Amino acid sequence: MARREVLFPPTRSANKVLWFLYAGNVTATEAGYKVMAASAFPFHNNTPTPSPLLSMCVSPHCIRAPYAAGLIRAIRMLESKWMQLCDDIEYGSLSSEITEPSMRVAVQELLGAPQPELATRIREICMRNNRRGILCRLWPKLCYIACVSTGSMEQYFSLIKHYAGDNLPLLGGDYFASECPIGINMDRSRPPATTSFVIIPSAAYFEFLPFELGASPNVQETVDISGVEVGKMYEVVVTTYRGLYRYRLNDVVKVVGFYNSSPRVEFITRAPKGDSEVFTERDLISAMTTLGLMIGDGKGGEIVEFAGYLDPNSDQEHVIIFVELDKDCLFLQRENVDKSIGQLSRCCQSLEACLGSVYKVKRAKGNLGLLELSIVKPGSFEGLARMAIKSGAPANQYKPAKILRTCNFVNLLKENVILSSASELNI
Repeated sequence: MARREVLFPPTRSANKVLWFLYAGNVTATEAGYKVMAASAFPFHNNTPTPSPLLSMCVSPHCIRAPYAAGLIRAIRMLESKWMQLCDDIEYGSLSSEITEPSMRVAVQELLGAPQPELATRIREICMRNNRRGILCRLWPKLCYIACVSTGSMEQYFSLIKHYAGDNLPLLGGDYFASECPIGINMDRSRPPATTSFVIIPSAAYFEFLPFELGASPNVQETVDISGVEVGKMYEVVVTTYRGLYRYRLNDVVKVVGFYNSSPRVEFITRAPKGDSEVFTERDLISAMTTLGLMIGDGKGGEIVEFAGYLDPNSDQEHVIIFVELDKDCLFLQRENVDKSIGQLSRCCQSLEACLGSVYKVKRAKGNLGLLELSIVKPGSFEGLARMAIKSGAPANQYKPAKILRTCNFVNLLKENVILSSASELNI
């Protein structure tokens, strides 16, 4: 926080923060201690003062979210519900779509009296087809946006920059895990691809397990902070004050230098869970970058979300990649069915080249069938998020899984497939 305030010092006229936080449920241990996500804690004390901000009467100094995915969820909600929002603000009454009694009371109190002038201004902004810079138009005193945008969050970086506009900085976050803090981002203005973190030596006892992309996992000796080498990759292992002993975080980092005597690392990918995994998150993100270039039509052909799955239940084990596209994508229009199926098949051949050496070796040996690319209905991954949160995932820290391992999640996406390289359109 201190480093952010050096870059953008708050003033009396610009000291408000708009946080997008999702509280989630609070449970209790047998001893009576409350259990919640750390990022949900502000909801359970007296520090937040949301009313002036959420009424849009005061432009915030900055917009923040724990993860880029959470910020994108909020922006997409605005895109789909802005007309309803404007009606509620104009008339000072709440839509019947909100049915939770406590939520209705809270939001009705927030709305207050009718505000037709504010509603008109928001309508004029949201009615424009071009959403580039919409955040600056809604809140003209914004100085920056801050959220974690490295790792699996990197896919959202360019989209947030689109909504923010060319002149609004997007600052990265620090490197924290549920188990303990790990690293500090010393240069928050860097893009995700070049962001590095300085390991916090007092946060835990850190060990580093040598790692090589594409190699079979072998049991090796770990090294401590003083034993890492610049240019090499490691999986992070921690022993924490709260009792975790030599716990593998499954995070793979690359040492790129030192800050004083602490290693400076870049996040590379999530480590495979075992020998059965044939591709990594990094492989999948690379494949989706390629797919975005192949299907981009300039008229809503953006990839909204994606996830991969190794399907062992078909005639031949093979990888399925589920992809959600923008609802206005020409790729999904019924009159383009034959062309779309053919294009999906051609895409599969190119995407296989992105899936790493383990995948390629197994394909060459005939142990894996042809990659299947499945397009799902718009909103399918939002349904996946709701299912995950209902199953106990912290709402505020939910990160869309890139490699699916839960049958319920896979079945939900399979039920929503509308176009596949191995099937026909089913709209």
